[in-house]
Amino acid sequence: MTIYTGRGDEGETDLRDMTRVSKASPRIETYGTVDELNALVGTVRPTGHDAIDDYLERIQNHLHVVQAEFANPDPEEGDPTIGEERVETLEEWIDDCNEELEPLQSFILPTGSEAGAALHHARTVCRRAERRAVALADEEPVRAEPIRYLNRLSDALFTFARLVNRREGEREEEPSY
Repeated sequence: MTIYTGRGDEGETDLRDMTRVSKASPRIETYGTVDELNALVGTVRPTGHDAIDDYLERIQNHLHVVQAEFANPDPEEGDPTIGEERVETLEEWIDDCNEELEPLQSFILPTGSEAGAALHHARTVCRRAERRAVALADEEPVRAEPIRYLNRLSDALFTFARLVNRREGEREEEPSY
C-alpha cells in the first residue's frame, strides 16, 4: 500500500463518507486541529509520572475517536463516538490530581518543567480545537459530546501541568500586572 494517492493535489480531501471537500473546510480544520493536539500530547509522553502517562495514553486514543467523529458528517450506528463517560473520566482524573495541589488563587503563567510547559502548550491547542469545533457546530450538525470532551480535556491538561510542575519542584508564577 502506498501512502500517497495524489487525490489531495487539487486541495480537496475525502471525509469518512467519501464526500469530497476543500482542505480548508471547517470540518477539516476541526479534526486537523484535534490531530495536531493528539500529536502534541504524544510529544509530552513520557512525562516521567506513571499516572499522568497512563492518562495521556488514554487521552490520545480518545482524541482519535474525536477526530473520527469530526471526519464523519453522517454517522451511522456503530461508528466510533465519544460518550459522556469519557467526560466523566476526565473529571475524575482532574479531581484526583487536585487532591495533591494547592487551590488556585490567581491566574498562573504557562511555564515550569519541560513536561509541565508542554502540557500547558497542549492545553492551548486543545482550546483552539474546541473553538474550531464550536465554529463547525455553528455551521453543521455536530454532537455535543466531543465539544464537551475538548472543553474538559483542556481543564485536565491544565491540572496535569500544575501537578507535574509541583512534583518537579517548579513554583507557579503569577502574572504581574
